[in-house]
Amino acid sequence: MVKKRAAVPRAGAGTLLTLIRTGRASTRADLVRLSGFARSTVAQRLDALLEAGLIVPAGDAGSTGGRPPETFAFNRHAGVLLGADIGGSHTRVAVTDLAADVLAETEADLDVADGPDAVLSWVTEAFARLLARVGRETADVRGVGVGVPGPVDGTGRLVSPPIMPDWDGVSVPERVSRALFKGAAEEMGEDVPVVVDRDVNIMALGEQKAGGHDHADMVVVKIGIGIGAGLIVGGEIYRGAQGAAGDLGHLRRGTDEPCRCGNRGCLEATAGGWAIRRRLVERGYDVRTSQDIARLARRGDHETVRLVRQAGRLIGEALADVVGLFNPSHIIIGGNLAEAREPLLAGIREVVYERAQVLASRDLQIVPTTLGHRAGTIGAALLVHERLYDADRISAALG
Repeated sequence: MVKKRAAVPRAGAGTLLTLIRTGRASTRADLVRLSGFARSTVAQRLDALLEAGLIVPAGDAGSTGGRPPETFAFNRHAGVLLGADIGGSHTRVAVTDLAADVLAETEADLDVADGPDAVLSWVTEAFARLLARVGRETADVRGVGVGVPGPVDGTGRLVSPPIMPDWDGVSVPERVSRALFKGAAEEMGEDVPVVVDRDVNIMALGEQKAGGHDHADMVVVKIGIGIGAGLIVGGEIYRGAQGAAGDLGHLRRGTDEPCRCGNRGCLEATAGGWAIRRRLVERGYDVRTSQDIARLARRGDHETVRLVRQAGRLIGEALADVVGLFNPSHIIIGGNLAEAREPLLAGIREVVYERAQVLASRDLQIVPTTLGHRAGTIGAALLVHERLYDADRISAALG
């Protein structure tokens, strides 16, 4: 039997940048030790990163004797990232620094069914307003991340999204680039990527990288007007063969209720925010969004609390199946309807712990989102951050 040789990391600048920007290394000695590169190679690659403006000197580290070692940090101020979290009935956008820390943000109640022209026009106009607010221009933008409530292919083009009329075949990167940069990207001579993913995936990325939930195997559930799940498997987002994994809201749950997607019996048709809204409106309530429902639940409105808890139980039934198939260590509950808090969480926990197998649920934690409404916009910025600073990409550019 031939023993497989361990992969040897390429002695590229991208490897060193990854160590620095993730906080694992800050000195030359750290970089030599963690990368395995020769000191001379580390010195050359550091010079290339400094010249490119990707890292900056960060002063001297403490020393127990002799000259203190020089430290380096990721240059988070060398530009900005834009993040958009487009939901079924609500959209949030933000400008962040290059490390995805929010500098400015705004939001609006927008129905995704209004179509791509209306929604994407608002998004790009909001980006422009936020850039002006923080004293930046489009020339400072290094990348754009966008989350959408529907399946997208590898190019960022929507593919038969069930709740997004008129969006099928729409290339979000093309639309956003054309409206936001108006040719400026070519004039700058820079590649400004616009990266698109499902809204639940960017939320999962935000919670994993910035929300303190860096678990190898977890499910992040977004509950708003609709329902979706982002899956983290082995520390990475799991998208499936065609990018359609995690479509929790359209699992059949044994009812015959008509769903917005055109099918019947979907989980969303009985437990989604739009289904709860329909029932409340029938009872004379003035509610338009899942945030309205969450506010009523927090105020203790009896009928709203009852419906939200019932929705939690139904969602818990679906998640109990997910726990049996996937065995995650954590389930993170987020989205606008999750702001109802205890009634929803209690309903989910009650059914998951009752129905899931003992071994799979014994140490399972079901907890609310840490980042709250920012999970999507931060995740969108992190999505493009990961693309921009991919180690192979940086190494190919700088050596």
